[in-house]
Amino acid sequence: MKILFVCTGNTCRSCMAEGLAGRLLEDRFGTGGNIEVYSAGLAALPEDAASPFAVEAMAWKGIDISDHRAAMLTAERMREADLILTMTRGHREQVNSLFPGHAERVFALADFAGHGSDVPDPLGQTLEAYRECARKLEEMIVRVLDKLD
Repeated sequence: MKILFVCTGNTCRSCMAEGLAGRLLEDRFGTGGNIEVYSAGLAALPEDAASPFAVEAMAWKGIDISDHRAAMLTAERMREADLILTMTRGHREQVNSLFPGHAERVFALADFAGHGSDVPDPLGQTLEAYRECARKLEEMIVRVLDKLD
């Protein structure tokens, strides 16, 4: 199974979600798990690095995303994914508009997790805002993985 996390620029929320999900999967299944995770952005500038505060917030959780480079959401990435989780309901609507025919696999993360609301964008905010975003993402991703177990 392949899970794709989507946000706007793929330098904050979705790359943090990818890092968190990867760690949570490794903790649950070791390196031999059958779920892959990756991320992309609706308006990504390809090869942009993760935000310095996103890198720092993930390091705080023991996760290294310093090598992350942004990727644009493409039709190929959509076809590869079994589950597409967006950071907001607005992102879900944009994804469904840009890539019709995949709606049955596209969900706002909060909706699929059955918990919380849209994941707010920490871009331009403090390190603490990024850490709060990471906490919220982790809580939701745990719920997603529990549903998939």
